Amino acid sequence: MKDKQDFFSLRRNLTSLYLVKVAKWMNLVMPIIVLFYKSNGMSMQDIFTLQAVYSFTLMVLEIPTGYFADTAGRRTSILLGSVFGFGGYLIYSMSSGFWQFALAETILGTGMSLVSGADSAMLYDSLMAVGKSGKYTRFEGRISSIGNFAEAAAGIIGGLLAVASLRTPYYFQAGVAFIAIPAALFLREPPVHGNIRKPGVKDVVKIVRKVLHGDRKLTWNTIFSAVTGASTLTMAWFAQPYFHRIGLPVSVYGIAWAVLNLSVGLTAITAWKIEARLGPPRTVAMFTFLLCLSYVALAFTDSYAGLSFLLIFYLARGLATVTLRNYINVITTSDVRATVLSVRNFIIRLMFVLTGPLFGWITDHYSLQAALLSAGIIFGSLGGISMIFFIRYKTYTTE
Repeated sequence: MKDKQDFFSLRRNLTSLYLVKVAKWMNLVMPIIVLFYKSNGMSMQDIFTLQAVYSFTLMVLEIPTGYFADTAGRRTSILLGSVFGFGGYLIYSMSSGFWQFALAETILGTGMSLVSGADSAMLYDSLMAVGKSGKYTRFEGRISSIGNFAEAAAGIIGGLLAVASLRTPYYFQAGVAFIAIPAALFLREPPVHGNIRKPGVKDVVKIVRKVLHGDRKLTWNTIFSAVTGASTLTMAWFAQPYFHRIGLPVSVYGIAWAVLNLSVGLTAITAWKIEARLGPPRTVAMFTFLLCLSYVALAFTDSYAGLSFLLIFYLARGLATVTLRNYINVITTSDVRATVLSVRNFIIRLMFVLTGPLFGWITDHYSLQAALLSAGIIFGSLGGISMIFFIRYKTYTTE
């Protein structure tokens, strides 16, 4: 009877997590967001600064909210995050200035921090409850691909909605974000395996210290994963300026964005097969090389041909996202899983806060080419160094 209940709980949680992912990633505003900002008087430096505000909020709250998810429950954390996500877009739809946008980004960042880490931990522990944790990469790939397919559809839908006005996609985005609230209410908390934790600041510090210094496997796994995540996050904000640079018609932005996100979804859903064939060391070496190569190639390609390198980048991103999440889950226990994932996300956002405004400044004062090349050098160097230690200490396995 218990096995049957666990099975139905897994199906229920999977369905709810699919809907949360759709609400989280069906971003109708992304295809036209840079145009929207510029129509409201924002420069590229302003745009990167706004995203730094979002990243700073995530950075500050990632670890506390991850710990909150581990102690108060993943369902509670995801539900609260969904409410904040809806509120953030509601405010955005009525805003028109930098500080109003900054407030909306702060609320959205709070919501994302509550969901981030908690959703992956919920999935892994739900699978563990029915003895299927070994299939995490496959299920994470499916959920990630659904999110990417939703974002791809949003590229086309958002572009069409923008025909009415650049603000129209924001109205509809608030409605999409609302979907996550009833979905989160249907989640069922899976059992937690590990030590019973006594909530407190000392416990948080103990976990963070272990991640960053006390466990070599966990430390280099987290650092490499975070550098890769910061690389892919940064490229998302270079894509539209690159479209503009090569003269891509605005009417095609949504379609181009859809194709890029479809490519992420396709590699995400097949990531487990690629990793099984190549093995972890060759898999991470391949996507690290492709991510760095794409930055450098885009910096020196001033034509439609550059779109092929952008496509390669997004294909590599789909593979990297799913496999790296799995590697962290494999070497952590469920009582600290959301916190550990949040430490990774904290580092990603810290890197973006430190580099995002710089890349925006380089774009405004020099060129997009210089900014892309700078990003390629920085992420290529950091990614290459951390990858060496990632492979050396076999951080992808508990063996």
